[in-house]
Amino acid sequence: MKTIITGKNMSVSTGITERVLKKTGKMERYLHQDTEMQVRLTREKNNRRTCEITVPFEGVLLRAEASNDDNLYVCIDQALAKLEKQIHKHRTKLGKRVRDDAFQNNDFEFVEELDVADEGKRKIVRTKTFPVRPMSVDDAVLQMELLGHSFFVFVNADSGTTNVLYLRKDGDLGLLEPEA
Repeated sequence: MKTIITGKNMSVSTGITERVLKKTGKMERYLHQDTEMQVRLTREKNNRRTCEITVPFEGVLLRAEASNDDNLYVCIDQALAKLEKQIHKHRTKLGKRVRDDAFQNNDFEFVEELDVADEGKRKIVRTKTFPVRPMSVDDAVLQMELLGHSFFVFVNADSGTTNVLYLRKDGDLGLLEPEA
């Protein structure tokens, strides 16, 4: 498995690199040899540490993120635990994308215990319809803020496609634009 480690607002020391490689190496139990794992380590202004792990493979994107106030190693462990929980939770949906022998023993590498609440299948409890009219991105930002929502779906007047505007964890905005 190929692991790419990047740092934002911090330098990634050899000790951190060795620790990440050792920990992510255990994920080879689930993933094929040619899988690429991207680990992004971040230090924010308030000294908060974040570990974001992304695994793109065979049309599926696994992603986990964890933050801690001062311990980067805890972040790495928490993110890997979240990733492992995702793999176990969706193992039937992932099917042959994961290794054939991935679930021979049901022991977890990173997760101490699996929440029973996470095992239940989510269901749609409410359906809502709303009128969609073409608008600019600036109008969509204003509308989202007026509604007090963390996301807003609209038809982009410039491109004619349906876009999603969302509030990111860092307080900035993100825009999802589909491509054909």
